[in-house]
Amino acid sequence: MKRAFHYGVAIACAITAAVGISSCNKDSSATSGTDTASGTSSSSVITVAVTDTSGNKVTDSIYMMHNCGMGFHRDTVNASNLPAAVTTYLTTNYAGYTFVEAFSVVNNRTAAIKGYVAIIVFNNKPVGLLFDASGNFIGVLEQRERGDLIGIGWHVGGRFRDRDISLRDTVSLSALPAAITSYFSTNYAQDTLLKAFKDVRDGYYLVISSNNGLYATLFNASGSFVSRIQIPVTHHGRWQPAEQSVLPASITTYLTATYPDYVFKKAFTYSIGGSVQEYVVVIDASGTRYAVLFDASGNFVKARTLR
Repeated sequence: MKRAFHYGVAIACAITAAVGISSCNKDSSATSGTDTASGTSSSSVITVAVTDTSGNKVTDSIYMMHNCGMGFHRDTVNASNLPAAVTTYLTTNYAGYTFVEAFSVVNNRTAAIKGYVAIIVFNNKPVGLLFDASGNFIGVLEQRERGDLIGIGWHVGGRFRDRDISLRDTVSLSALPAAITSYFSTNYAQDTLLKAFKDVRDGYYLVISSNNGLYATLFNASGSFVSRIQIPVTHHGRWQPAEQSVLPASITTYLTATYPDYVFKKAFTYSIGGSVQEYVVVIDASGTRYAVLFDASGNFVKARTLR
């Protein structure tokens, strides 16, 4: 059944006592297969209720995992009162998003603001983001279903079951529908197709290709074109798929901190004379897909939301 998201009242940091949990620390990670899940979770949640198209509540409410920290609480904030940097970040990285709710993270004793949490809808999916007091992006909040608040963060058949690597959505280029290959031949004949993914939930295809740059082209389940964006890279040239094992440790550290419980999809390297100049890593983070760019040393450069 198609579902729409409805957002209810946010629950304060003390919610851990109300729902009977003291922490939500990840106690396992999967590292085999094409897709790899990795990361940790923290206690304290914000609820995101889910309804069907008739407005009836269903059982898979979503919970944003956000730890305020000792001595802090959350206060509701209007979109107009968020720092300009937050709005700019959302507009730039989540074009067409719908604002749902926001909070300031406030010191109980001094009333000083530590940071902000923004809840939005992007591509009909909820996304929670954490910012510092100046509005600088810190990370994407992990999401869980109620039954997974304690434990490893997913269950078989659940919304986030790809964290156990069961949803291997990589598709062979030779297995792409004829409508997609025909579209490239007609409209982007110079593209070199590098990798393709099929979302097992809605059947959409995402194709990564290179043509004096790196591109992500989205098609619906029937192979009809939806959108095309350029992945932000600082050079142009030949890109090659790469295994997760070749990534510098600093990349894994950054992704784990910024996208808790992310699922690794694919990496690409750009080389000159055999020397790697840049890395692009494609990941899923709680249902949203990102392409994240790093320099040759594994330092973060920028990120782009794919869908």
